[in-house]
Amino acid sequence: MSCVVAVVVTYEPNESCLLQLLDSLREQVAYVVVVDNGSVKDVRSVLCQRLGAQLAFVALDENLGIAAAQNRGIQWARQVVATHVILFDHDSRPASDMVAKLLDCERFLNSSGRRVASIGPRYLDERQDNPPPFIRVRGRKLTRCLSPDIGDAVSVDYLIASGCLIPMDVLNVVGGMADELFIDCVDIEWGQRARSKGLENFGCFSAAMAHSLGDEPIRFLGTAYPVRSPLRHYYMFRNAVLLYQMKHIPTAWKWVDGGRCILRFGFYALLAKPRLQHIRMMLLGISDGLQGRSGKLIS
Repeated sequence: MSCVVAVVVTYEPNESCLLQLLDSLREQVAYVVVVDNGSVKDVRSVLCQRLGAQLAFVALDENLGIAAAQNRGIQWARQVVATHVILFDHDSRPASDMVAKLLDCERFLNSSGRRVASIGPRYLDERQDNPPPFIRVRGRKLTRCLSPDIGDAVSVDYLIASGCLIPMDVLNVVGGMADELFIDCVDIEWGQRARSKGLENFGCFSAAMAHSLGDEPIRFLGTAYPVRSPLRHYYMFRNAVLLYQMKHIPTAWKWVDGGRCILRFGFYALLAKPRLQHIRMMLLGISDGLQGRSGKLIS
C-alpha cells in the first residue's frame, strides 16, 4: 500500500494558486506538507482552515533555497513512514488522477525490471504550446522525447521538480537534494546523480499537470521562450558551471548543455530587460561558478 506525501515549497505564494493545488491534492495523497521558505507573507494564516491531520505546515526562518526546503519536507515525510514523496511548486495544477497515473506507471516499470529513480508528468505551460518536457542527451545531441519507449513512459535524463514522484527507498540510496545549489539545476543534479547509481528517471505521458515555467515569456519570431529574473539567471548560469565540475554529470551532457548555455546567454543579453542587469548577473554567475562558490548569493 502506497503512502504518498506531497511536499509543497512556497515563497511569497499566490494564495489562490496555493489553495487550488492543496484542494487538487486532497484526494490524491495521504499527507501534504507545506514548507514555506521564509515568506514575509503569513502563509500559515492562508492555510489555517485546512491545517489538520492531512495537512502540515513547516515555516523556515529565512529563504534557505528550494533544495533545503524540499529536504525539510522529505524529513517530515520520513516521520510518517511515507513510501513516496511527490514534490510541488505552489503554482502547479495536477490533474485529478495524476498521482494515480504515476504510481501505475511505477508499478509497470518495476514489473518490467527497470530501476525507477523518479517519475514525472507531462506538463503544459498555458502561456506556451510546449512539447512534452521530456529530454535526454544521447551522444552529443539533445532529444525531446515525443512518445513513450516502454509502456506509457520514456526514460529521460532528469525531470523538473514539480510533480516529480520519488520512492523513499530511492532517496535512501541517492540522497536528498543538493542544498548548496540553492535554486536552479537542483533537479538536473539529482536526476543525474540517480542515473550515476544505475537508476532511471521516467516521464509519464498520461499523467498531466499545468505548470508555469519562469516569468512572463519573451516572444521571438512567433515562439514564446521562458525568461527569469536577473537573480534567477545568476543561479542558472552559476549552477550550470558548478554542474560541469561534478564527476557524476555525464561528459556528453556537459558539452550539450554548455552549448545551450552559450545560446541562452546571447538570447537573454539581447532580449531580456533590463539588458545590462541580466548581463551583469549572468556574468557574475559564471564567475562565481568557476570559483566554486555555491549557496545563497549574499549581496
